[in-house]
Amino acid sequence: MPDTSTARTLPIAIIGAGPAGLFAAECLSRKGHEVHLFDHMARPGRKFLMAGRSGLNLTHSEPLEPFLQRYGTARDWLEPAIRHFPPEALRLWAEGLGEPCFTGSSGRVFLKSLKASPLLRRWLVRLQEQGVQFFPRHRLTDMQGLSLTFRTPEGPVQQTGRAVILALGGSSWARLGSNGQWASLLEQHCTPFAPSNCGFMPDWPAEFLLRHEGETLRGVTLNFAGQTHRGDLIITKRGLEGAPLYALSAPLRQALAKSGGDTVTVHLNLRPTLTQERILERLARQRLRESRSNRLRKALGLDRTMRELLTQLCPDARTPGELTDAITQAPLHLVAPAALDRAISTAGGLKQAALDEGFMLRHQPGLFACGEMLDWDAPTGGYLLQGCFSTACFCAEAVHHWLSRPLPGKVAP
Repeated sequence: MPDTSTARTLPIAIIGAGPAGLFAAECLSRKGHEVHLFDHMARPGRKFLMAGRSGLNLTHSEPLEPFLQRYGTARDWLEPAIRHFPPEALRLWAEGLGEPCFTGSSGRVFLKSLKASPLLRRWLVRLQEQGVQFFPRHRLTDMQGLSLTFRTPEGPVQQTGRAVILALGGSSWARLGSNGQWASLLEQHCTPFAPSNCGFMPDWPAEFLLRHEGETLRGVTLNFAGQTHRGDLIITKRGLEGAPLYALSAPLRQALAKSGGDTVTVHLNLRPTLTQERILERLARQRLRESRSNRLRKALGLDRTMRELLTQLCPDARTPGELTDAITQAPLHLVAPAALDRAISTAGGLKQAALDEGFMLRHQPGLFACGEMLDWDAPTGGYLLQGCFSTACFCAEAVHHWLSRPLPGKVAP
């Protein structure tokens, strides 16, 4: 720790140049603080850029009360931060950088440019204008209080921060910088990482997955534990991917953990826009002498992939009633979540109990954390990015107030 005569001349050190770290740097530099931003990658925002390749989903437009409910058991932890910097504030921030937004039919809020790179370029210019200094290729290897040690191409570098914000992300997509290795420095304060918003492996033969790799089950629904989610499912050699599975990933992951190695069953509806009565009526009009595949194609327009999937899942269904049940509630047995590194995001990380209400670690005054490295689980739909921005803003405000306190031996004016 620096002595009190030099403490006020030290910069604030922020480690991690993803959305949370960048936004914390913006908030603090705007208040006049000197900010040094460190990252072990050569350029900031690598995972943020990847998230924008398919259209950057910045946040969601639903009312704040249901929005907050999306965070499940972490709501009470994150709610003050999200109320402090809500979805509308994030939208206005993006538009203030010259990147207008629009709301899709699902309520999700996107950048009109449908990519992150123009926004990131403007954002980095703003940070530079506000005096933020960026130090690339600095990998954090040790922390002693607020004294930090980094490994760089030129050798070890030490830096002491007036305050330190950790914004080191989760543990997916390591090649983009989010590898979770930081957890070894705070192991006693962390919950192990787990995949979130991820695909799952069904108990299908590898040959079936390879034969249908890249094919899509369009507009289907999945039902599990009283929740139903609709969207597209994509078959890959690693299993199934898609929005309905991502939305169910937290309860599915928890159920698999409790199963003791058994599979977990989800029910698949291939024609959710039709009632069972309507499906049964259409099937009953088909001639029984025709093949099952032809009856399914003619009555319900099921494509080849769906027909072969029904053969895989419900091989004995033949009568109109049996086929109706198969089409609307086919049992899909899941074996395991996709690999952690392939997940869109991760659960696990710093426990709520390890931090105070301003995201400062209880064991080390002046050491703060924000973003995905905190142990919370957000669904897809803009909730992850919103949580990262909101916790960064709230954390930055807490740092500002913490630094405004009188130093030991000083008398407050």
